[in-house]
Amino acid sequence: MGISPLPAQAQAGPQDRISKILIWVLLLATVACCLGMAAATRTTYQQSAPIPQRMNSPDGAQVMSYADIVAGKAGFQKADLMDYGSLYGMGSAFGEDYTAQYLVELAKEVRNNLALSHYAKPFDAIAAEQQSAITSEMQAQLRGIDLTQAQVVLPDAVANAIGTLRVRISTSLRSDDFIKGYTGARALDAASAGQTATFLLYSSLTTVARRPGKDYSWTSNWPSEPLVGNTPTSSTFVWTWASFTMVFFAIGAVLVIFRLWIEPKAAHETFEPALDRFKAPTPSQKALWKYFLVVAGVLLVQILAGSIMAHYYTDRVSFYGIDVGKWLPFAFLRSVHLQAPIVWIGVSWIGAGLFLAPLIGKREPTGQKLLVNLIFWVLVVIVAGALTGDYLGIMGLVDKQWFWFGNQGLSYLELGRFWQILFFAGLAVWSLVLLRAFWPTLATLYRQGGRSLYGLFRIEHLLWVSTLSVALLYVFGMIPLGAPNPSFSITDFWRWWVVHLWVELAFELFTASVTGYFLMALGLVSRQMVERAVLFEWILIIIGGVLGTGHHLYWAGEPGLWVGVGSMFSFIEVLPLVLLVLEAIEQHQHIQKKQRFPYKLAYLYILGAAFWNFVGAGVFGGGTLNAPLINYYEHATFLTLNHAHTSMFGAFGLLAIGLLYMVLRYLTGDRAWNDRVGVWAFWLYNTGVAMWIALNFYPVGWKQLEAVYTHGYAYARSLQFYDTTSFWQWMRMPGDIVFALGALLMAWDFISKLLKLRDQQAQPESVPTVAAIAARSD
Repeated sequence: MGISPLPAQAQAGPQDRISKILIWVLLLATVACCLGMAAATRTTYQQSAPIPQRMNSPDGAQVMSYADIVAGKAGFQKADLMDYGSLYGMGSAFGEDYTAQYLVELAKEVRNNLALSHYAKPFDAIAAEQQSAITSEMQAQLRGIDLTQAQVVLPDAVANAIGTLRVRISTSLRSDDFIKGYTGARALDAASAGQTATFLLYSSLTTVARRPGKDYSWTSNWPSEPLVGNTPTSSTFVWTWASFTMVFFAIGAVLVIFRLWIEPKAAHETFEPALDRFKAPTPSQKALWKYFLVVAGVLLVQILAGSIMAHYYTDRVSFYGIDVGKWLPFAFLRSVHLQAPIVWIGVSWIGAGLFLAPLIGKREPTGQKLLVNLIFWVLVVIVAGALTGDYLGIMGLVDKQWFWFGNQGLSYLELGRFWQILFFAGLAVWSLVLLRAFWPTLATLYRQGGRSLYGLFRIEHLLWVSTLSVALLYVFGMIPLGAPNPSFSITDFWRWWVVHLWVELAFELFTASVTGYFLMALGLVSRQMVERAVLFEWILIIIGGVLGTGHHLYWAGEPGLWVGVGSMFSFIEVLPLVLLVLEAIEQHQHIQKKQRFPYKLAYLYILGAAFWNFVGAGVFGGGTLNAPLINYYEHATFLTLNHAHTSMFGAFGLLAIGLLYMVLRYLTGDRAWNDRVGVWAFWLYNTGVAMWIALNFYPVGWKQLEAVYTHGYAYARSLQFYDTTSFWQWMRMPGDIVFALGALLMAWDFISKLLKLRDQQAQPESVPTVAAIAARSD
């Protein structure tokens, strides 16, 4: 069972000359970007912030050791401190940034020690001109620490300050402070807390200690901090100018290329509306019903966790009088909130791929239903196991095996290594199951292409390759496999290979491919137009996605080359998708004049995803925040939350929901169907996101940006600053309510339609055309 045959004697339309040129450009761009990324990776390993073997005081007493710093980094991850606060701005915006906060405290302690040494008085008790001289000496001592030396001798004032702060920090790490919304690190004992404090102080040193032969720190002078004289480097200004110049040039170039070579009709265009008829769903397609329920349920869990987190910003002590912090730490809620969208968006896409399998392959492979069920239950086991391990790890109930079965303590990669490996295995099986099902069509298209290289680049091939990229790129988040990397800079580098390359490369490749395929299958766009546009989009995604990873690597101790590389490749990857959808709208208008369109609801979500892809990833991301000079002050503020929410849900979440509604509509066939509830959910979702932007992210974010510029980053992330934003923190609630109503309506719509589908599946099915059944789609 499957779809009706293609109109042109079941043979795909020919590839045009432009598509063949784009294939070679795609191959060359892929090879060039991979070679460039390999070279940059080598440089990153060579030039990231080093860890000395020992740091001693002038009398030879040990202040820090390599072993303690490395053990402290493991303690930092084990306690999941990254989901309460942040390191180098990486992590949560709720608590303090540890590097910025302890940099300020270290500078003040050193300054006070110098004042006592020179004048036998605390810093606050000496004259203004003496304070100025002491501050300059403090800055010189901190900047002069050479971290490239195996044995570093620290000035007395610095060594004593580190000793004082280590005791203070280690105590605070293990102590509840609900005024700050902080639940003490249950996973740390006294010894590991001391090592974690050592690691945090070492990290703060990297933000002010100079690279040898350079006039800037290992973090390119981030964070902005007047006390230690941290200001943007000259390269930050230069590359910001260069990136904006490139962006405007690229926009013009992309529009010209699209208008001249991508958009024009080919000589022999073919339309292949594979979804113009409904047939009885195959057994594997019928088995997809449970994927819908998981998507709806996990989305609601994400909203619940997010709502409690949002309330934390307004009342850090309790949740409407309930002391949730004792048993639901903010770090756990945030890890759930971050992992949940990966789960429900991933399940949506997995389900959509499995739905397409018999349609693209023109048959139901043997045992396909069993494999669909197996993938589902593997996902359920992973989600349940990872969630349990996450909580037990944070609460200190998983000790020696925390790295494998607890919480890894890295934002978006909190899953224990065992669950990560299992998740990768599930993605790999999914991709192979799709290959098995797609194979007859892939082989046929290859033969029709004369068994040439070009025959491997039809839209069906691109769709499968995008699923393979989703599986393969996840592997890089598991480097090294068996234990945490000693260096946070290297750990963060590989973390971004998943968070950025997985999302902004693999996800975007899948988005472009599956959107293009559905536009073709719905008869809105010709095969030639789709293949040209998707190939062009892939070229830009790879150029912007691979090298564009660098815009996440400006300030975390990686080499300064990323300021230049990352700033130049961040924006253009979203443009062709928007242009493709604009073309689809035009085609849709022509179709509406002739016949009704049964996939209006699914298509509405796909259009919404294209809009937020451009706004969230383009305007709020690559178009503004990724410019180095802007990012220097904006990094890890509420403006970043604005970009993250609009990109993740707006671009990928709406697409995921649209794909599920596409599947559900096809499974329903010629039976009664109503779009009304799904349309309401769509507009409630979008209204909620818009309210977040207007009433929370921007009002808080702009004020926070000004605070960073005026007072320094440590202040902008302090409780003192957040107390000035209470009104706007409360204003998050209206958007949350509207958004949650959308999710509840969608869940109810899924359940009601699935129940009707179950009740009606035993009835005989006809095979009407779209025109015949569209009147029932209202």
